Amino acid sequence: MSEKLTQKDIDRIQAEIEERKLVERPRLLEAVKEARAQGDLSENFEYTAAKREKNRNESRIRYLERVLKNASLVKDHAREDEVGIEKTVRVMFEDDGSEEEYRIVTPIRCNSLENKISIESPIGRALMGHKAGESVEVALPGGAVSALKILSITNTVDDGTDRLRSY
Repeated sequence: MSEKLTQKDIDRIQAEIEERKLVERPRLLEAVKEARAQGDLSENFEYTAAKREKNRNESRIRYLERVLKNASLVKDHAREDEVGIEKTVRVMFEDDGSEEEYRIVTPIRCNSLENKISIESPIGRALMGHKAGESVEVALPGGAVSALKILSITNTVDDGTDRLRSY
């Protein structure tokens, strides 16, 4: 399955891989070496912890490299007044009148607790390309349908602080 990424996502992943390989890997290898030198490995907590951290770093590198290998570049073709990637959208749920604000992002940066929803989520997919004032229907899992009215669309700047999804 192909991971949809923007060019900024790709750059951020490449930077993290480089940081982990050139900075973290040597530091963690040194920590393992120092812990190993402390003697009996069967009761050496520092050695076990250092090995675990080194393995976690290597796993993250493999995960990020696999994401890049299977990635497809996605470009936003939305006009200034349409919902697209990196836009913040204020919507009203028509069934109960409640309002919510979502930022549309790529799947690797989505975080529902921070109202960052993926372009592949039901709401994200339904909103893409629509304008303020329009109503859209969201097909939810299980066959339910919810109606949303787009109240406003704001351009959001990707400042690089979004966390990349863990594995």
